[in-house]
Amino acid sequence: MSTFERYLTLWVALCIVVGIALGHFLPGAFHAIGAMEIAKVNLPVAVLIWLMVIPMLLKIDFAALGEVSRHWRGIGVTLFINWAVKPFSMALLGWLFIGWLFRPYLPADQIDSYIAGLIILAAAPCTAMVFVWSNLTKGEPHFTLSQVALNDAIMVVAFAPIVGLLLGLSAITVPWGTLVLSVVLYIVIPVIIAQIIRRRLLASGGQTALDRLLAKLGPASLVALLATLVLLFGFQGEQIIAQPAIIGLLAVPILIQVYFNAGLAYLLNRLAGEQHCVAGPSALIGASNFFELAVAAAISLFGFHSGAALATVVGVLIEVPVMLSVVWIVNRSKGWYERGGKVSRLAEAHR
Repeated sequence: MSTFERYLTLWVALCIVVGIALGHFLPGAFHAIGAMEIAKVNLPVAVLIWLMVIPMLLKIDFAALGEVSRHWRGIGVTLFINWAVKPFSMALLGWLFIGWLFRPYLPADQIDSYIAGLIILAAAPCTAMVFVWSNLTKGEPHFTLSQVALNDAIMVVAFAPIVGLLLGLSAITVPWGTLVLSVVLYIVIPVIIAQIIRRRLLASGGQTALDRLLAKLGPASLVALLATLVLLFGFQGEQIIAQPAIIGLLAVPILIQVYFNAGLAYLLNRLAGEQHCVAGPSALIGASNFFELAVAAAISLFGFHSGAALATVVGVLIEVPVMLSVVWIVNRSKGWYERGGKVSRLAEAHR
């Protein structure tokens, strides 16, 4: 691990501070960058995400995707967490913290809207950023890609019914433009670019050439991650400074939900005997959110200045630092994970 990577936590903290400061002192610049979007998908952020995920996608050999089926335990755990636990646990946490414990400290007319925003956030599993988190835990890239693709397919049919059920609405306005554009921009195009580069490198210089490129792109990927963090906090710098207490209170159920779902997925994979390289991405996929879709859906349903929109924005703000903390936990606990009896026996069988 390079010195730059070793102090990633410090760089993240500095980027958060710099982003808030720049957003506060240069609001016009960040408003202009924030306005560069199509269907609520910010194009500068999309480019940075390309820089983050393409190096991870270069590792994927499509000929080996068929081997993912042997990780059926991890697939089952991931789907269970994302669609049977996550939205419902967030509804419970939203009611407990926002609807009851924190109610006296929040605007009374926005309580229901805040809870709705939290539910919308939890009902949209993450897509592109999962590749970054998976790579940082040395996760199985083929498993990660298969789970992202599967979640995207399920989200098309399940997002609206789940949100409608939990919010008690008969009809949900799904921002299809945001959903489709995000999948194309964050998954389809980077996969195509990565596979073209991979095939040309392997044809001209073999695995050595590919490894050499991956080593060069590693730092660039982390720089793109930090630049994304500056932009996300810069976009909301004014709001953070204007109402830090409300943002802090809304962050509590989101934080608990992230660690609860990540921990549950991680533990279930261990009990099932799944390998650590699968359990890591499974936990991370179960914990993170598709914030572009969540923000767009909240704005469509409740309005730009609603509590629901603010709640989804809080999810955006804590996504990177919190997921990095989950990555740290997954990496530090690898020894404990692999000491599990069933995990050890299955790992030995694979050898």
